[in-house]
Amino acid sequence: MEIASIPSPSDGVWDLGPFPLRGYALCILLGIFVAIWLGGRRWIARGGRVGTVADIAIWAVPFGLVGGRLYHVVTTPEPYFGEGGDWVKAFEIWEGGLGIWGAVAMGALGVWIGCRRRGIPMPPYADAVAPGIALAQALGRWGNWFNQELYGEQTDVPWAVEIDAEHSVTGAADTFHPTFLYESLWCIGVALLVIWADRRFRLGHGRAFALYVAGYTAGRGWIEYMRVDEAHEVLGLRLNVWTSILVFAAAVAYIVVSAKKRPGREEVVEPGAADDGPADGDDAPAKAAGEDGADGTGTAADGEARESDETGESGETDGAGAPEPAGAAEAKATGDAPASDRGGRHT
Repeated sequence: MEIASIPSPSDGVWDLGPFPLRGYALCILLGIFVAIWLGGRRWIARGGRVGTVADIAIWAVPFGLVGGRLYHVVTTPEPYFGEGGDWVKAFEIWEGGLGIWGAVAMGALGVWIGCRRRGIPMPPYADAVAPGIALAQALGRWGNWFNQELYGEQTDVPWAVEIDAEHSVTGAADTFHPTFLYESLWCIGVALLVIWADRRFRLGHGRAFALYVAGYTAGRGWIEYMRVDEAHEVLGLRLNVWTSILVFAAAVAYIVVSAKKRPGREEVVEPGAADDGPADGDDAPAKAAGEDGADGTGTAADGEARESDETGESGETDGAGAPEPAGAAEAKATGDAPASDRGGRHT
C-alpha cells in the first residue's frame, strides 16, 4: 500500500554560476530578515526610532551565529576533534549545526553591546524582538529539511519525512517523524502567543521575551525527546532536554518575580525618540497594525495628541493658535480694546 509522506530535497545546494546557494543558509537568512522586520515594527509602535532594531542586529546576529556554532561544537565535539574527525569542519556552518542555546546567549551579549552604544535599555528591546526570534527559528528549522537531519523515529504517518539512505540512521531510505516540522509549527505558535499576550497584558521589562523563552523550551523538551540523532545524555535524558527544563523554570521564575517588582511596562523605550520629528514612513507600521500600534496599545503621546485635538476643536483662536481671551470678541464688535491692553499686564 502506498503511504503518503513528505519528500526531502535531493540536493540542498543550487549553483548560481560560481556561487553555491545553500538551502540551510537561505532559511537562516530569511529568518534573520523576518526577525528584524517584525522587531522593527514592534519597536516603532512602542515609541522607538526607525532603524534602531536593525542597527543593534548588526551586533546581535554575528554574535548569535558564533555562539550557536560554539555550543554545537562544544556539546558535539566528536565529528570535529574525535577519532577520524576534521577540526576544519567546525567552521563549515553551512553544513548545519547551530545550538539555539548558544545563539540566544551570545546574541544577547551582542544586543547588550548594541543597546549600550545606543543608550537604550535592553529589556524593552528584547520584548520587541521576541516573537520575531521565534519566527526566525520556525524558518531556520527548514534548513534541517534541506540537510535531511534532526528527525525522529521511524513512522508511517502521512506527514512522515522521507530520508535518503545516505542520511538515514538505519542506513536505508525510510520515513521518519519530521521533528524539524514539529518545532517549526511550535515556534509559530509561540510567536502568536507572545504577540497576543503582549497586547492583552501589556508585557514589559523583559517579560515578553521571558514568555517566548518559556514557550519555546516547553516545546523543545518533548520534541528533543523524539529525536534519534546522537546526543550526550544525563540520567537517561538528552542534554538538550535538561537544558530546556532548567531554562523553562528560570523563564517562568523571571516572569513571576518581575511582575511583582516591576509591574506594567516602560513608558519610554528610547530616550529622545519622542522629540524627533516624524520621518518618512515612521507612521506606516502603526497604520498597518491599527490606530494603537503594532503591540495593540497606544503611547502616552498618542493620548495627549488626541486630547489636544479634541479640546482644540471648540472655540475661536487668535492668530498664534491660542484661544482668544474672554471678552475679546465683544471688544472687537464695540471697537474697544481689552482692559489688559489699556491698562497694562498684571503680574
